[in-house]
Amino acid sequence: MCLCGADNANTHFLLNFVLTQKLQTHSFSFLQRWSIIFFTFFIIMISCHANSIFLHHLQKRVNMAERVISHADKTQFTECWRTSSRTPFIMRLALSAGIGGLLFGYTGVISGALLFIREDFRIVDRKTWLQETIVSTTVAGGIVGAGIGGWMNDKFGRKVPILAADTLLLIGSIIMAVAPNPWVIILGRGVVGLGVGMTSMTAPLYISEASPHRIRGALVSINGVLITGGQFLSYLTNLAFNHVPGNWRWMLGVSSVPAALQFVLMLSLPESPRWLYVNGKEEKAKLILEKLYPAEDVEEEIQAMKTSVEQETSPELAGSGIFNKLNKALSNVVVRRGLYAGITVQVTQQFVGINTVMYYGPTIIQFAGFASHRTALALSLITSGLNMIGSIISMCFVDRYGRRRLMILSMIGIICCLIALSIVFFRASATAPKVSLTETAHFGHNATCQAYINASDASSWGCIRCLKRDNACAFCSAPTDLYDAGSCLERNDAVKGACRGAGRTWYRRGCPSKIGFVAVIFLALYVIVYSPGMGTVPWLLNSEIYPLNYRGLCGGIAAVSNWTSNLIVSGSFLTLVDLLEPSGTFLLFAGFSLIGLVFIFFLVPETKGLQFEDVDKLLRSGGGGSSQV
Repeated sequence: MCLCGADNANTHFLLNFVLTQKLQTHSFSFLQRWSIIFFTFFIIMISCHANSIFLHHLQKRVNMAERVISHADKTQFTECWRTSSRTPFIMRLALSAGIGGLLFGYTGVISGALLFIREDFRIVDRKTWLQETIVSTTVAGGIVGAGIGGWMNDKFGRKVPILAADTLLLIGSIIMAVAPNPWVIILGRGVVGLGVGMTSMTAPLYISEASPHRIRGALVSINGVLITGGQFLSYLTNLAFNHVPGNWRWMLGVSSVPAALQFVLMLSLPESPRWLYVNGKEEKAKLILEKLYPAEDVEEEIQAMKTSVEQETSPELAGSGIFNKLNKALSNVVVRRGLYAGITVQVTQQFVGINTVMYYGPTIIQFAGFASHRTALALSLITSGLNMIGSIISMCFVDRYGRRRLMILSMIGIICCLIALSIVFFRASATAPKVSLTETAHFGHNATCQAYINASDASSWGCIRCLKRDNACAFCSAPTDLYDAGSCLERNDAVKGACRGAGRTWYRRGCPSKIGFVAVIFLALYVIVYSPGMGTVPWLLNSEIYPLNYRGLCGGIAAVSNWTSNLIVSGSFLTLVDLLEPSGTFLLFAGFSLIGLVFIFFLVPETKGLQFEDVDKLLRSGGGGSSQV
């Protein structure tokens, strides 16, 4: 069945009660935490069942109206529902392959795990570059994995790279879970990155090539929904293991479970029929299409594939070497224009800064003035949930309103939210509490930050200056009011214990702020406007814009560009915050987003409802971008 539509209000109420009200008043045992998880998913399943009953009655109405409603006017959801109910195997394939998207999203678990890794390994807490390395090593591995995945897709098909990716993800998860030091964590993150990079470009391609063109967008969007679902699950896991011994080890090791599950499921699924056909296995491709497509569509699809293969498999493609093929790809105007569009949307997706939220979400919330790990994780869970909802919205509308329009609207919203975040963080910085010499002296000379003692302008210091990276200081709030002048103290466990023992709040990142909640609101809005457009559409566009013979190679190139951009953003975020503060960093992302919007407007065509062969014709004619306005 195709999941689409508004969330159940009762689900929202219960989820909010369980994850916010209860968490504010209790500490939970290991069993209680996992009871929360299972209870939450139980409620979601009930909601889905209720929606399925509704959709059953809706389908009856649709069937009654089919005589008066033209085929072109049907929504993609109706088509998806009708087709998958007649050939349920296609939904099984899409969901099984889409687990790769869930694993991709689950890499965001590092955002919460990093809070506890810093506590277990003090060298990580002291070195910003080491934190960035732990986060970005998966991204670096993803770059290599995407490149390898592109080559494997053309050489071995779509199924083998997914199985190889699952194996790497399983091994990497185990390495991280048993890591004795930060360097082994980095090794495990790199192995996981290889697997995630391979599956990130293979899963949507596999789903796309097996899907009827009428519902291709909706089915590929399942992968995007599961990416955001993986992010949500990662934050839920962070919250569940918050106080469990070995917390970060459990957080990082849990990803081995869906990797093993997908490996088992993929063994029973077929190869991509398009890949089989282009490699001379026409009969096998036809047998698979008969399982995936309604009977009346099979011959039409075979003829379309035959035409495509005849057009694309020509003497100039005879060279089998990857560099030879790359050279020929770049000399092909259709491939070149496809790459312009595909790389543009993949690079823009990262330079809007979304993975700073994915990898550093709780840290950003601490920048907004929320010192508690639990509060930061709970608020991050909310933003992640909104991201998942946005992906479902995208699935509903991507084939009704089009890829290009959704991305442009998404980019406009992203730019507005990033500018608003910049203003809010600037104002929070300007109104941060001062450092009081009297309050600081309360803890004694040995507890006072040495940088503060040695400063010639100590009387002008505020919380922001105290927390500068080079100072190795922390801020302890005033005893009666968080927003009054507090203390600038040495950053160590003994002093932190003294601060908390006095009933005060310890701030390591970010200062007390009366408008911190406004930053969280705009962060949530940013995620909401990002997810339906820039969150899912770039992967969908790249699964359908390239000629068949170059699809694996070009998809790999675009995925590498995505992962490279991801590496630049995630590997430099904390350094940018140190240099520009959060306000300047988000303003910089707003500037990058504006540039990306211009490139999308001029280079990206609309592929809504087009068969692969029609996309080729569109690119060959020079159509796309501003010419489609």
